[in-house]
Amino acid sequence: MIYLASQSPRRAELLQQIGVSFHKLACEIDETPIPGEVPSEYVLRMAREKAAAGWQELLTLDSPKMPLLAADTTVVCNDQILGKPQSSDDARRMLAMLSGSTHQVMTAVAVTDGRQLQSELSVTDVVFNDLSSQLIDDYIASGESTDKAGAYGIQGYGAVLVASMSGSYSAVVGLPLMETSRLLTQFNVPFWEAR
Repeated sequence: MIYLASQSPRRAELLQQIGVSFHKLACEIDETPIPGEVPSEYVLRMAREKAAAGWQELLTLDSPKMPLLAADTTVVCNDQILGKPQSSDDARRMLAMLSGSTHQVMTAVAVTDGRQLQSELSVTDVVFNDLSSQLIDDYIASGESTDKAGAYGIQGYGAVLVASMSGSYSAVVGLPLMETSRLLTQFNVPFWEAR
C-alpha cells in the first residue's frame, strides 16, 4: 500500500494495472517554471516538490506512514514547456504547434518515505499527424484537451492525432510503469502479486 499524491484518474488506473494498492492524497504546489529552467529539470522538480508536499500533508493526518508517490507530466516542443491550456484558444495554439512535428513528453516520478526521496525521468518522442483546423476544432470541442499537458490525451480521442511514438506509452498517459516499478522496488513495495 502506498499514497498517491495525484488526483489524476489516469495515474490511478496505471497503478491498478500493475497491482499497486494506494490511497489518494491531495496536494497543491506552484507549478510555475523558474526562468531559464530546462524542461527535464522542471518536470523532475515538479514531481519531487509534489512528493515533498504530499509527505508534509501526510504528517498532518492520523494515518499510517507508507511510501508516497507523485508524478508530473509535461509536453515539450522546441524546448518550450506546454502545460495545461488556459483556454480553447491556448489549446488551439498548442495543437497547431504540435501538428506535423515531433515533440517530447516528459514524465517524472518521485517516491518518498520521509527519510529519502528518489526520482526518475522518462522521455518519449511523439510524432503528430498534420492536423487540419477542423480536426483541431473538433478535438477541442470534445472537451478532452482542457486538463491535459500539451492539450491532448493519447489514451482518448487524442490517439488519432498521433502518427507514431518512440518510448513509453504509459509515460505519455501520465506514469511510466517501468520507472515506477523500479522506484517502488527500492521502497520494498510489491507491484504485482503472483496469480
